[in-house]
Amino acid sequence: MSTRPAAGDVIAGRVQRTTTLAAVVVLLCGFTLALAYANKARCAGAPFVENGRSAIFDVIKDSDVCYSDIQFLWLGRDIDQHVFPYLDGGITDDGTLTGGAVEYPVLNGLLMWLGAVGADNDAEFLLHSALLLAPFALLTALLLVRLAGRAALLWAAGPPLVLYAFHNWELPVVCMAVAAVYVVTAMPRYSLRTRGILAAVLLAVGFCLKLYPGIFVLPLLAYVLTGGPRDKYDRTPTRFDVRGALLTAGAAIGTVVVVNLPFALAGYDGWRASITFQQLRQADITTNSIWYWGLRQLFAQDAHGENAFQHAVSIISPTLVLTSFALAMWLGWKRFTMTGTFPWIGVSGAMLCGFLLFHKVHSPQYTLWLVPFMVLLEVPWAAIGAYLIADAAIGIGVFRYFYSIGSGNSVDSMENVVQFGVWGRAALLVVFFFLFVRAVPRGFRPEPPPIPRFEPGSLVPVA
Repeated sequence: MSTRPAAGDVIAGRVQRTTTLAAVVVLLCGFTLALAYANKARCAGAPFVENGRSAIFDVIKDSDVCYSDIQFLWLGRDIDQHVFPYLDGGITDDGTLTGGAVEYPVLNGLLMWLGAVGADNDAEFLLHSALLLAPFALLTALLLVRLAGRAALLWAAGPPLVLYAFHNWELPVVCMAVAAVYVVTAMPRYSLRTRGILAAVLLAVGFCLKLYPGIFVLPLLAYVLTGGPRDKYDRTPTRFDVRGALLTAGAAIGTVVVVNLPFALAGYDGWRASITFQQLRQADITTNSIWYWGLRQLFAQDAHGENAFQHAVSIISPTLVLTSFALAMWLGWKRFTMTGTFPWIGVSGAMLCGFLLFHKVHSPQYTLWLVPFMVLLEVPWAAIGAYLIADAAIGIGVFRYFYSIGSGNSVDSMENVVQFGVWGRAALLVVFFFLFVRAVPRGFRPEPPPIPRFEPGSLVPVA
C-alpha cells in the first residue's frame, strides 16, 4: 500500500504554504509602512505656525533625514486652501506654479487633494496621505508574493520602503505597474489579447499618476504582437497578432485621453502647467543626476556656463533616454528570435534603467519604481544589495549634505557619500539594464529540450 500523499493533499499543502507566505509578507509590509511613517512624522507636529506648517520642519528636515515632499507641498500649491487641482492657476515664465496647479499628472493631483481633505496642518496632511497610500503598498506586496514568492520580501521589508514609502506619492503608480504584470502573467484563463488590453489600461492609469509606466506599453505591445510565451523548440512560423497589438495600444491611449480630457477642458492652463513645469525643470544640486555631478563640471561656473550646461542637458538627456529605449527593444527582439518569447517584463525594466540613468532628474524615491523588477526577475542578489547600498548613500547622504551646506559645516565627507551614491547607482543601472533583458521571471524554469528517440540500429531520430 502506497504511503505517498494523495495529489489533492499535495496541492492543498502548497496552497496553504502560499497563503501563509502571502500573509507574512503583507504583515511585514504593514510593519515596514508603520516604520516609514514614524520616520517622516518626526518632522511633523505641534507647534504649528499660522499657515499650518510644523515649526520643527525647517529645523530638522535635513539633519534628521525626515524630509518628505508630502509635508513640504502642504504649502505652495494651494493644498492648504483645499483648492481642487488644475481647474485654475497656471505657471509663470520662471516656472513658478500658481493657483491650483501642481507639477504632477492629474491622478496624482487628485491624491494630493484627497489627502488634504479634513487636514488643517502639514502633520494631518502627512497622516491622511499615508493612510491613503498605504493600501497600494500592501496590494503591491500581495501581487509580488503571488508572482515571485519569497523574493517579495525585498519590497515588503526592504530599506527603500522605509525610506521612501511616504516621501512622495509613488506607491499607487508602482501598484499599477505591478498589477499590469500580474494581469498578463497570472490570469491565463483570459486570452492574451484581453490581458494585454487590461494591462494597457492599468499602465495608462499609472501614466496618469507619474508617467513612467507609459514606457512599458511598448514592450507590452511587442509581447501581444508576438503571441506571448512560446516553447523555444517550436519551429512553426510566428503568427503576429497585429489586431491585438493595435487594440492594446488603443486601450492605453484611450485611457489617457479619458482621464485627462475633463481636466484639460475645465482648466487648460492649470492642466498644461504640470507639463510645462517638468519641461522647465533643470538639472541642479537637488536632482541627484549624473548630469549635475558629471557634465556640469565641464562648463564655466558662471551664468553663461550654467545656461550652456542646461541647454546641453535638454538635448543630450532625452536623446540618450530614447536611445536606451530603442536598445532595450532591440535586445528584447533578439531574445524573442532565440527563445520564441518576447521578454516584455525584462525589457520594461531595462527601459526604466535607461530612463533613471539618463533623465535630468533622479529623485531618491524612484528606487521604489525599480524594486519590483528586482523581485520579479532572477538577477543576482549581490547586485541588488550593492544597489541598495548606493541608494542609501543618496537617500540619506543627500539630506545630510544639504544640512552641511546650510549649517556652514564642512561638506567634503557628505559630498563624497553623495557622489558614491550617484556614480554607484549609475554603474549598477547599466548592469541591471542588460541583466533584466536576459533574466527569466523568478519561479520560471524553462523546459529541457526533448530527448530524441531512435529506432534500434538507426541514426535518424523518430519524429
